[in-house]
Amino acid sequence: MELIDIADALCRDLEGLTFSPPVTHVYNPLVYAREPQRIYLERYGRGGAETLLLGMNPGPWGMAQTGVPFGAVPEVRDWLGIEAPVQRPAQEHPKRPVTGFQCPRHEVSGRRLWGWARDRFGTPKGFFERFFVHNYCPLMFLEASGRNLTPDKLKAAERRALLEPCDVALRRSVEALGVIRVVGVGAWSESRARVALEGTDVEIRRVLHPSPASPAANKGWAAAAERQFREMGIDV
Repeated sequence: MELIDIADALCRDLEGLTFSPPVTHVYNPLVYAREPQRIYLERYGRGGAETLLLGMNPGPWGMAQTGVPFGAVPEVRDWLGIEAPVQRPAQEHPKRPVTGFQCPRHEVSGRRLWGWARDRFGTPKGFFERFFVHNYCPLMFLEASGRNLTPDKLKAAERRALLEPCDVALRRSVEALGVIRVVGVGAWSESRARVALEGTDVEIRRVLHPSPASPAANKGWAAAAERQFREMGIDV
């Protein structure tokens, strides 16, 4: 399957899911930001990468705006060369508006990750020949206050219903990409990769998450991540 077909199938599988408080709003950028996402998957998901960098789920100022994992607007528009119309979520939280490529806020994690890719590899072609960046879960969950609620904090039954189709999509994506290694960006993504890919020959590792909530990342994420990559035997 092509990556865009896998994403569309995942959308269909997630359609009937419901989430109870504290979740009040659910954004699915695979639906309302499908055009930039399609460009990303079709342009960069064919590079023959050996390593998949796997994030958790969209952030409010990244993929929720651009449809691209860790997708801070400047890096997606100016380095990846992607800019396309973005619609609005069916139910939009007033404190978390979707303005697409006009969004004035920029996801710190995305600026760190894609900024490292730009600085280290120079061109998208050079990066995507080695790596591909994807998210395990395409949904963003918001509380009444507008606070982001990550998938690991969902109620148990709702979390189980979400994880099953996401596991299937990850297995299909790994097969489509032909990667030999999945590196979770953070512990939770690593743990989901281990479950979803159990019984395969795919190597599972972990790298520090570039979140500003991480003191280690704030001390220099790029240098820390490169040390971890070298420890994995990945030459960067």
